[in-house]
Amino acid sequence: MCGRFTLVTDPEKLMRRFHLQEIPFDLKPRYNIAPGQQIPAILADGGRRRIGQLRWGLVPSWAQDDKIGYKMINARAETLQEKPAFRRLFERKRCMIPADGFFEWKQMDGRKQPMRITMRSGEPFAFAGLFDTWTAPDGQKLHTCTIITTRPNEVVADIHDRMPVILRPEDEDLWLDREKYDPDLLQSLLVPFDPGQMRAYPVSAIVGSPKNDFPACIEEVAWQ
Repeated sequence: MCGRFTLVTDPEKLMRRFHLQEIPFDLKPRYNIAPGQQIPAILADGGRRRIGQLRWGLVPSWAQDDKIGYKMINARAETLQEKPAFRRLFERKRCMIPADGFFEWKQMDGRKQPMRITMRSGEPFAFAGLFDTWTAPDGQKLHTCTIITTRPNEVVADIHDRMPVILRPEDEDLWLDREKYDPDLLQSLLVPFDPGQMRAYPVSAIVGSPKNDFPACIEEVAWQ
């Protein structure tokens, strides 16, 4: 699964990397992003990319209430086309969630060591996501998303049995293009990222609390 991630990249660099004309909100460094929080997401709109904020934890448009979102922070790539909650979104409501690292916990001698997984280059990347809009009984609209996961690559396999789908830069336009729907082609993108471009390192146990969101969360520590 993917339950925590980071986005500390400079906004100007993020705009260049993802071909954005603007970021219409205050994008502050986030060192420990958790489910239920507002997160940046990139959509395709009229042939160009735009970035906005969605709540992490999918609430489908047909849901009875928004509590379901805490159970739907991730969607398994292998069953997207089988699950009613995801099948329609896979067709028309695909998004990217920018990040520059994510956390998983490695089981070690009866305890768990938090690990941060990044690109070796330190560059930002994009998770494949799905989004939807839910309307509350009072008419207010809630925009939410989920991060798609797949089997782990060699870097993550020693830590966890799932990893988020990281899109290759050359596949991002295809993923975002809601006018084209080739399920087999889209499904082929939802695979583990090249492990040769990734690394993992131990971080402090302070990342266990979403209340902690500061630089120490991503600093490498000695094995504990």
